[in-house]
Amino acid sequence: MSTQYTFEAIGTHWQIDIKDAITKEQSGELYEQIIKRIALFDAHYSRFRADSLVSTIARAPGSYQLPDDAEPMLSLYHKLYRMTDGRFTPLIGQALSDAGYDAHYSLKEKKLSPPPPWDEALIYNYPTLITQLPVLLDVGAAGKGYLIDIVGELLEHAGIRNYTVDAGGDMRHRTTAHMPLRVGLENPADTTQVIGIVDLQNQSLCGSAGNRRQWGNFHHILDPRSLTSPTHIAALWAVADTTLLADALSTCLFFVPPETLLKHYAFEYLILQSDFTVIMSPHFPARLFTVK
Repeated sequence: MSTQYTFEAIGTHWQIDIKDAITKEQSGELYEQIIKRIALFDAHYSRFRADSLVSTIARAPGSYQLPDDAEPMLSLYHKLYRMTDGRFTPLIGQALSDAGYDAHYSLKEKKLSPPPPWDEALIYNYPTLITQLPVLLDVGAAGKGYLIDIVGELLEHAGIRNYTVDAGGDMRHRTTAHMPLRVGLENPADTTQVIGIVDLQNQSLCGSAGNRRQWGNFHHILDPRSLTSPTHIAALWAVADTTLLADALSTCLFFVPPETLLKHYAFEYLILQSDFTVIMSPHFPARLFTVK
């Protein structure tokens, strides 16, 4: 007997499939725990809420105590900021807002300015974050993946070992039955089609594509140097042991070659370039159909 939860949260659709048997009472209690945990994460990290910690930090430079869950995400941001020469940055929030991806989803472009360098804006020594300039943080390039992991760990704490957490197509899959989850890779040129099938087993899969959250000349990924959205990649996917890492890498790969990141992290990738040619790591667990 399986249990499924579906709901909307943090601006995307969630589907959680539990393959282990649980009682109706356990199911109800677990659902409430999940919803409350997602709400807490949103209250900390959303730049779209006036009452969030991120919005509080944006109002004035100062010293702030970070939540208990902040260290894995912000430490990964710090490392990847260095590896991408500043292109993967939580300081991109104001530029995204000025591009039109703001709290009101106005999609109206204002004058954009490059984000400040990390060392000029932030002193990060968990659990303390000191902001030396007014900054609007944005952790969207890794936050959803991290939240998926948090929900997965909540399930595991409840004794569940066979499940899938899917939030807007980014997912964490765990199984003791050695049964892979078959996942279609969406064709960015025609979202009714897939370009291939991934067999996901005890790993996480995240993807990014310019056709999602697109307006004017922008999409949800913004290069902090050029203040433009990359167009050389149509879509890409990353598979890693955690959804936090897979989510972060699915943005980093727009800016740096895989080899730069493979020196430090284990992952597989598929990059669909704008001309629909494919760059794929040797062990990316996919069977591709004819592309273009």
